[in-house]
Amino acid sequence: MALAIFGFTYLLALVIFAAIAALATDARAKSFKAISPGLLPVLGIIFGLFVAFIAAQVWGDNDRAAAAVSREASALRAVTLLGAGLPAEQEGRLRDLVRGYIERAITEEWPMMARQTASLRAAPTDLAVALQLVVAMTPSGVGQQTAQREIIAALGTALDARRQRIIISQAEVNPVKWWCLYLQAICELLAIALIHCDNRLASGIALMLFATGVAASVLLIAAHDRPFTGQISVGPEPLRQIMPGASTSR
Repeated sequence: MALAIFGFTYLLALVIFAAIAALATDARAKSFKAISPGLLPVLGIIFGLFVAFIAAQVWGDNDRAAAAVSREASALRAVTLLGAGLPAEQEGRLRDLVRGYIERAITEEWPMMARQTASLRAAPTDLAVALQLVVAMTPSGVGQQTAQREIIAALGTALDARRQRIIISQAEVNPVKWWCLYLQAICELLAIALIHCDNRLASGIALMLFATGVAASVLLIAAHDRPFTGQISVGPEPLRQIMPGASTSR
């Protein structure tokens, strides 16, 4: 990704440099030089605003994805802890269902979210069975009644957090925003090349510096664009940490 982004941006700057250098004849050069250098900071600020606008969306998606996974893990941890107040057979069954749900989420849902193919149509069977198990339970005391109520609430929270992370896994930067970002970068590169058309060395250095800044900004955004895709992504580590052991009850 880094090679593609930097290569494309440098190629764009090189094309602009070569085109302006070829067009900057004596007559045209005077017209090019008539462009005010004060245009550069204005275009640079507008480009910075584009970057900030897109980055705000990307950071927000990543924060919401991490929060959803943490909330899901916390809810499932509460289920296993509260399950200790149930009869041994039901507690063991509940732990096995939570464990099975986490294993499927890690091995099946995470790769699908990375490919943006995860769907809410398929209900999590293990959590659905766990919810039915707890609802059908007949509490034998106040303690089990409280545990039953809290477990149902925690399972509902886990289901809601799962819905949120699947929805967020579909988030990405709109192609129109990418086009606008690069269009603004092209305007700045053109302005630099036009203003420095009489000094090719200065023009080349300025173009290279700004192109590097553009590529770095685009790479930073692209690396975090899809919250569950790539090396810099939200992983299932919180779920792994709270995965209960297999039940030994019969």
